[in-house]
Amino acid sequence: MRIPIRMIGITTTFFWIFLIAFFVSAVYSAKDIRLDFGEPQMNPTTDNKMIFSMPVTIVNNGIYDIGAFNITSKIMDAEGFTVTRGSTFVPVVRRNDAVIVMHNMTMDANDLLQRNQQYLFNDSELTVYQMVGLHLAEVIPVQASTNMSIPWGAPFHNFMLGQPTYAAFNATHFRVTVPVSFENHAFFDVSGTVQTRMYNNADTLLGEGETTIYAPQNSPYNGNAEFYVPISGVTSNGRFEVFLLTPFYNYRPMVVSYG
Repeated sequence: MRIPIRMIGITTTFFWIFLIAFFVSAVYSAKDIRLDFGEPQMNPTTDNKMIFSMPVTIVNNGIYDIGAFNITSKIMDAEGFTVTRGSTFVPVVRRNDAVIVMHNMTMDANDLLQRNQQYLFNDSELTVYQMVGLHLAEVIPVQASTNMSIPWGAPFHNFMLGQPTYAAFNATHFRVTVPVSFENHAFFDVSGTVQTRMYNNADTLLGEGETTIYAPQNSPYNGNAEFYVPISGVTSNGRFEVFLLTPFYNYRPMVVSYG
């Protein structure tokens, strides 16, 4: 039995009308899809890394399901270096439904701070580049991207060593006291040690010491480093070498002049 050519033409016409109507309705339905990005947070992990977390709410008030929802993000420093990246995938968001997902990325702070030490001592910003992809009615692919900035608080903001003071310890040595201060602007507590080495103006190592530090987030720290040096080697000026050692990162050395 042969199908008349006229019948094939009518069927094809109805197919294209249906396809166009479906496409238009799916695209029109997109106006009823809403994405809400919550306040990003950073939290330390038990293995001394950091997790960047952002709650994402997908509200689908359209007439079709959303398929293959995917959000991909990367965090970049001021020079455009990618510190970390991550993706979150939701297979389906049903119509007249809302889904909340936590978009997480793990970041090694040591990579960021060793590459750009300004983040250790200066407040700044990180750039988050985000790309969102989804399938309208589970078949029509749509993509969009955006940038946002998140503040970075320096863990050793305004780090300073004060001038050394000397007290007689015995006939051959002084006990040296050096004030140590900084402000922890980071979103995590700072704990660890500060190692200090003292050199005279002839570049001779006179002595070294180590002090334990702890500064809760958004708080100042004031303490002292103490060690012993030979009286005969002390000069009116010189330099300190400072090593900052924490579970998240190690910084070595920072040179600070005295005198």
